[in-house]
Amino acid sequence: MKFLLKVCSVFLFFGITTFAQTTYIHAGHFIDVEKGKLLKEHTIIVEGTSIKRIKKGYTKIPSKANYIDLKSSTVMPGLFDMHVHLETETSKNGYIKRFTENDADVAFKAVKHAKITLEAGFTSVRDLGGSGVNTSLRDAINKGYVIGPHVYSAGKSIATTGGHADPTNGYRKELMGNPGPKQGVINSPEDARKAVRQRYKNGVDVIKITATGGVLSLAKNGQNPQFFNDELQAIVQTANDYGFLTAAHAHGDNGMQRAIKAGIKTIEHGTYMSEETMQLMKQYDAYLVLTITAGKSVAELAEIPNYYPEVVVPKAKAVGPQIQGTFAKAYKNGVNIAFGTDAGVFKHGDNAKEFTYMVEAGMPALEAIQSATIIAAKLLKVHSQLGSLTEGKQADIIAVPGNPLKNISLMEKVNFVMKGGKVYVKP
Repeated sequence: MKFLLKVCSVFLFFGITTFAQTTYIHAGHFIDVEKGKLLKEHTIIVEGTSIKRIKKGYTKIPSKANYIDLKSSTVMPGLFDMHVHLETETSKNGYIKRFTENDADVAFKAVKHAKITLEAGFTSVRDLGGSGVNTSLRDAINKGYVIGPHVYSAGKSIATTGGHADPTNGYRKELMGNPGPKQGVINSPEDARKAVRQRYKNGVDVIKITATGGVLSLAKNGQNPQFFNDELQAIVQTANDYGFLTAAHAHGDNGMQRAIKAGIKTIEHGTYMSEETMQLMKQYDAYLVLTITAGKSVAELAEIPNYYPEVVVPKAKAVGPQIQGTFAKAYKNGVNIAFGTDAGVFKHGDNAKEFTYMVEAGMPALEAIQSATIIAAKLLKVHSQLGSLTEGKQADIIAVPGNPLKNISLMEKVNFVMKGGKVYVKP
C-alpha cells in the first residue's frame, strides 16, 4: 500500500495525470438536428472526447477550463459526406496515374485529402471505392498517426467484367488479364458472395457495387444495368449476413430498379431516376445520395479540350444538366435523402457546395443539414455516438459564421472544427 502511494505521488509530482480537459463553448446559435430547431445562446461543455453538458444561456467559464467564443456563429454537429474518394482527385492526367503511382504515392495524397476534408467541417465520411488504401487510411486516422475524419471504407468496389469499376477498363489486351472477386470483379452469384466475404476479410465497413455504367469509366455506356438479379441478391444477402450497409452506384433507371428490389440501401447518383423508381425507393426504404456537385463538375471539365478521354466526354456533358433536376423531383416525391458529393471527382474540401445545390433544388436548409448529420449517422448505425449535439455523444462539433438557415452558402465557410474533443480549426 505504501508503495502504491509513493508511485501515485511521483506521478502527480511529474504531472503524469489523466484528468480530462474541459472546454466551454458559447454558441450564438445552435442547431438541434434531432428536433429540427435553431436555438439561441447555448453553452456546450466538452470533457475529454465527449459532450458532457449542454445548457441554455452563456454560463460562467471556470478558471482552468478552455474557452471557445462562437457567439457570432452557428454551431452544429460535425458533417457526414456519404460519398467520397479520398485516394484520388480529378486532374487532366488522372487516367495515366494508375500506371505511374505506387500505393505509397496514393496513400500520401489520401492523407492530404483527409486533412482538407476534416478542415472543411466533414468529421465523418463514407469512402465508396479505392484500392484498399482507403481502409488503411481509416486505421491510420483511428490510431492517431494522421489527421482526418472518421472513415467508413468500402475498400475496392464490386463490378462486373468490363463494368464501371473493373480496374482494367481501357487497358491494352496484354494488361487486361481476368480480374476476379479479390479484385472486385464478379460474374456469378458465387463470385458475388466471395467478393463480399473478401471485403470482410480486408476489414471494410460498407459494400459498394457499380450497378450501372458510369460517367468516368473508359467504357461507352454510362447507364446500362451491369448485374443480373441473382448476382445482386447474392451480394445483398451476404452483406446482410455480415452486417454491412450496401451502396450502389447507378445512373440508369433499369439498374437502379434491380438494385432497389434486391435490397441495396443507398443509391448513389441516381441521375436518370424515373418517378416509378422514386416510388420503389420509398417502398423499400432506400436512400438517395445524389452527388449534384460531381455531376456539375464533370460537365464543366468536359468542356476543357482533352481533359477527359474522348469516350468520357459525351457522358460527362449529359449528366450535368440532368442531375439537379432529378434531385428536385426526388425530394418533391418524398424520397429519403442522405448527403453525399463524390468528392475526388472534384476538389476535396469543396464538399459543402452540395448544400447550396440541394437548397436551390427545393430542399429547406435545415433538412439539407439534417441529411448530412443525424440521417447519415443513422444510416451508418453510429447515431448513438455521432450525428447530433447531444449529452454523452462524441464531441464532433463545427461552426459557421452567421446563420446558414438564411444563407446556406455559409456552410462553405466553416470557422471551427472539433473532432473527438480536439480542435482542428480555431475560430
